[in-house]
Amino acid sequence: MTTAFTLVLVAVFAALSSFVQRVTGFGFGIVMMTMLPYIMPSYGEATALSGILAACMALIPAVTHRRYVRLGKLLPILLTFLVLSFFSVKVLTVIDGHSLKRWFGVALIVVSIYLFFFSDKVRLKPTMPVQISLGALSGLLGGMFAMQGPPAVVYFMASSESKDEYIAATQWYFVTGNLMMTLFRWQSGFVSHEVLHSALIALPAVALGLWVGAKVYGRLHNDHLRRIVYLFLAVAGVVSVVL
Repeated sequence: MTTAFTLVLVAVFAALSSFVQRVTGFGFGIVMMTMLPYIMPSYGEATALSGILAACMALIPAVTHRRYVRLGKLLPILLTFLVLSFFSVKVLTVIDGHSLKRWFGVALIVVSIYLFFFSDKVRLKPTMPVQISLGALSGLLGGMFAMQGPPAVVYFMASSESKDEYIAATQWYFVTGNLMMTLFRWQSGFVSHEVLHSALIALPAVALGLWVGAKVYGRLHNDHLRRIVYLFLAVAGVVSVVL
């Protein structure tokens, strides 16, 4: 039975997660998963709740930025992600991925430090090999940890020509990906009554974080956004190692 305190905690983290993703283009699952595994009945249900709320949050900026979408830069990485996330959700039913998550965190810290100082030298073209490799990694991380953002963000940040194109690509990626993973998790038994009840309670908090984040995002220049994204990648790495 979900307690009132648990619902308040979910709502607070949902607002914070929504704010972070609206400003940086990613991070909803990273913030939520610092708390959800400790209050939900199972790790799988924690990923399910995070994914449902993340899909709802990303829908509005995805629609408002739809004219900036470049399908050639989005579809290959998205389709690869969907295939790999299906299998990684299934893997979550039989193994504990916490040790793998820590190694992922270490790698993320190293990559974020490099990108923060040398991002001007990073040029990822939207080629098929680049999209397939990063989409596969994103699918594995998304299905197992609800943290599919970092590999995709590295690609979209490097390949987008403006911050609006970056937000359009990332939010459509997360809307589509999280909706499909919700279906995969439902098939695996992770979308429980408690997950749905908590999601309904948290939706107003998601909207609040989205609104505040949009105000902050509107004041950011491209270079500032890039620095913030890479700093948050480092934070995500630390969280993955510690928790």
